[in-house]
Amino acid sequence: MAMGAGSKQPRSLAIRWYPARHGSFTLIVWCLAALVMLLILHLFISRKVEQIVRGIDEVEEEAFPVKLARSWRNPRVARRKGEHRTLPVVDEFLVESSAVHHAFFPEGEVTMDPVNGGNDRRYLYYPGRVWLDTDGKPIQAHGGGVLYDEKSETYFWYGENKDGKTYKAHDKGPDRVDIVGVSCYSSKDLWSWTNQGVVLQGEEKNLFHDLHKSNVLERPKVIYNNRTGKYVMWMHTDDANYTKSSIGVASSDSPTGPFTYLYSKRPHNCESRDMTIFKDDDGKAYLIYSSKGNSELHIARLTDEYLDVTDDMRRILVARYREAPALFKSGGTYYMITSGCTGWAPNTAKAHAATSIMGPWETLGNPFVGGNEIYRSTTFFSQGTFVLPVAGLPGLFIFMADRWKPSDLRDSRYVWLPLTVGGLPDEAADYSFMFPLWSRVSIYWHKVWRLPEKSYRVT
Repeated sequence: MAMGAGSKQPRSLAIRWYPARHGSFTLIVWCLAALVMLLILHLFISRKVEQIVRGIDEVEEEAFPVKLARSWRNPRVARRKGEHRTLPVVDEFLVESSAVHHAFFPEGEVTMDPVNGGNDRRYLYYPGRVWLDTDGKPIQAHGGGVLYDEKSETYFWYGENKDGKTYKAHDKGPDRVDIVGVSCYSSKDLWSWTNQGVVLQGEEKNLFHDLHKSNVLERPKVIYNNRTGKYVMWMHTDDANYTKSSIGVASSDSPTGPFTYLYSKRPHNCESRDMTIFKDDDGKAYLIYSSKGNSELHIARLTDEYLDVTDDMRRILVARYREAPALFKSGGTYYMITSGCTGWAPNTAKAHAATSIMGPWETLGNPFVGGNEIYRSTTFFSQGTFVLPVAGLPGLFIFMADRWKPSDLRDSRYVWLPLTVGGLPDEAADYSFMFPLWSRVSIYWHKVWRLPEKSYRVT
């Protein structure tokens, strides 16, 4: 009896317990189902976001946007067709009526608009798209560079204002726009830019002035002198035929100008065309310029006031024909991106490195990653102008480039892409007996990308 009674009690308890367990089980199932649905929704949204925003160092392949002529891929066909052959792809890119040109200068598509772009596009970079300022007008800061002003914790972007008619000074002359001046834009986040106006004006009347509208002003760069409290601008100044080949210098008490133009000269009595300036960690500053018919680069230390060059100068990359230097520093090593010398036509960029800014400099190879073979061989159809360290994020850089549109220079576009340093270079060094002393410089192609959230302020 005791055994029987003992066996019945558990059965009774089991009957009362199972319904409770069933209800709990059902609740758990519904919770799990809800979690699965939320996970699916999250994955769907994440995947959609991934299609727009890729990792900075993720290799993103790219199909060419239009079908290329067979003659571009088969040189023998091109030779056989003679004068009637299809233009090479770079030539097609420069012809305004070609499909290749329209593919890289799209109209009526996504713009980078800080005011009307919508929150879903905020802080997204679209290389080659029209970039608007906070007034809704296309940014005019070509061939420029960015200064981070520590006093105001603000970025200032300086560049050529090409908001004028494109024309040729003579039949065989290059496409040009009359000098308007140097524009300045300010930003806290590197994405939303406010127009501060033309901070160095071109000259309308004085024919003998370096900045007379008929002359050339290119590649302005600004650095701050902590000792004098001055903002100093260097630029390439020239005549319409590019025979003057000089540098120009201006200064201001404020990053937003106005800048006072001081003078021009040929540094070290040498031709100076494409140029940049670089301020090192110790406060010393340097001028880097293309010289001797663009066959070599020169690096010279500036005076303590940054207003002139000293006699301390080195010739580098001799007989290499490189221009558009963009110099930066990472991990105690100096790096530089240069382009070939093909006018407005895009070409293959090279990365270079040195332990001393005065050299020797070694060539590391083509730094461009992703896209496709044509993209990589044409600097993603652009030309470099500056490498920007992102304040507060050591090791993160932005490669700044211009996608030139010689038929309408005011509509030239900006190509900003992430740059990293790391890994072995893919070309043997010139002076290190094949031993890879330097890390590889990688510039990644992305249709759309975003900086890490720490680098911008949500407004």
